Amino acid sequence: IPVSPAASTQWRLWDLGLRKALAPLQAAWVAFSQPVPTGRGQLLTQVLLCGCLSAAAAGLTHRWLVSSLLCPLGPSTTAATLCGLLVFLVLGLVPPARCLFALSVPTLSTEQGRRLLLSWSAATLAVAVVPNVLANVGAAGQVLRCVTEGSLEGLLNTTHQLHAASRALGRAGGQALTLQAHGNGSVLLLHTLKATRQVLEDFSGLEALGRAAVLGTQQVAAGLFVLGLLADSGWYIHRYLTDLRFDNIYATGQLVRQLAEARATQLVASPPGWLLWAARPRLSRGELLRCLLRLGLLTLLLVATAVAVATDHVAFLLAQAAVDWAQKLPTVPITLTVKYDASYTVLGFVPFLFNQPPPESPFVSAHNSFHWELRLTSAGCRLLPAQRPQAAAALTAGALQLAACATVLLQTYAWRLRHAIAAAFFPAQEARRVRHLHARLQRRCDRHQGQPLPLETPSCRPAAHWSLERTQSRKAEGGELGKHTDRGPCCVASGGVLHLSESLFLYLHNNPCDLLSYVGMWEGRKWTLGMKGFEKQ
Repeated sequence: IPVSPAASTQWRLWDLGLRKALAPLQAAWVAFSQPVPTGRGQLLTQVLLCGCLSAAAAGLTHRWLVSSLLCPLGPSTTAATLCGLLVFLVLGLVPPARCLFALSVPTLSTEQGRRLLLSWSAATLAVAVVPNVLANVGAAGQVLRCVTEGSLEGLLNTTHQLHAASRALGRAGGQALTLQAHGNGSVLLLHTLKATRQVLEDFSGLEALGRAAVLGTQQVAAGLFVLGLLADSGWYIHRYLTDLRFDNIYATGQLVRQLAEARATQLVASPPGWLLWAARPRLSRGELLRCLLRLGLLTLLLVATAVAVATDHVAFLLAQAAVDWAQKLPTVPITLTVKYDASYTVLGFVPFLFNQPPPESPFVSAHNSFHWELRLTSAGCRLLPAQRPQAAAALTAGALQLAACATVLLQTYAWRLRHAIAAAFFPAQEARRVRHLHARLQRRCDRHQGQPLPLETPSCRPAAHWSLERTQSRKAEGGELGKHTDRGPCCVASGGVLHLSESLFLYLHNNPCDLLSYVGMWEGRKWTLGMKGFEKQ
């Protein structure tokens, strides 16, 4: 696709501007990674960076002591100041400590950092969801308590009014109508109140215990995972400095330059599957498969988080419905009307004989009305409101889990970044690792070309040129003494160039006087090469 000159110029300007913007950051990184500053500018930059990092560490420590551990303000400030001063001294005087801190940043995108994010997400969700669910259950329990108290009070009040109505009937009515509530009503009321209060106290204690347990678990887990983060970075530095094969699978610019100088760029023309290009953002097929498997596991955690949030909302809806139902319970007015009329007759059988109604004389007449209200909820019982779910906590937990999912994709790039950081702090060790990787690639290429190479067949490394000088001694028929022009091993060929393989002659680089036998075919004749020459067989 043709590109216009204006667009090309614009891209060139963007690239130049980006390079200028990144130049101060690159200079700051070079100063930070230097074991010993080479100038005043690097020293000042290093001091400023260490001071900023120590101030951030002191601020985080102070917040952790005051907000999480609830320590007094004075001792917390002193401890945070001492922590910041210690961090400043360690970062300024111990270069591996700076490397350890720098490695901790990309380590957040590895498995250790993913565990930290997931633990933080779980703790945030537990702090918000568990107490909220318990509070809503407590609100539903309060509704049960109020309804129980109101029903019991209404029952006792009804019994009392019936007793009053029976007493109003007089002695005769009292003998005819006897209402009795079995048991002591006040004792029953007190027992019910005590039982419901005990249930609510248990729920309150369980809620407080859950908050304390979740908070303590969050603090301990955060501390352990931060220590694990630092330990993982320290383990990486140790393996990087002691094992040349550890994490030595990256084709860096230094390796490419070394191969170009040795004219062995064909070693990476068809690279092995384990060799990764550090500057290329593309992931291999194996890396993508591992990412998909880890994303599947994290999807299950997201489902569990969604279930927990849904449980919180369901508990809130149930508690809100129970509270609204209790608040809308009507007060039932009750009216008891008692009418009692008594009369008597004298010689009532006489009118009966004449089929006449006997005359009645009124004896007593009573008309009473009793009014009271039946409340299904106790007037002295306060209903607790339902606690709404904390949307911010759920969103925070979800964002942390999404960040953990992102670390699955960023883990490969984090490994490459860790390798680059360690290489910046330890350039001599990186040079040794590059030479080791070069030799490893050479050995691999030699294994693939294990058969003797015919004439004019290119090998995996540049050909070694040898010059011959015929000796004047003819003690051995056809004997010739080979002389290497650059003090290499004494390998010869009959008037030509012999292509050597590193798998057979690699150790002669360090031991040129060792005896080596090599059988090669040259013009149909078989020669045996030795330290001082060869003899025709």
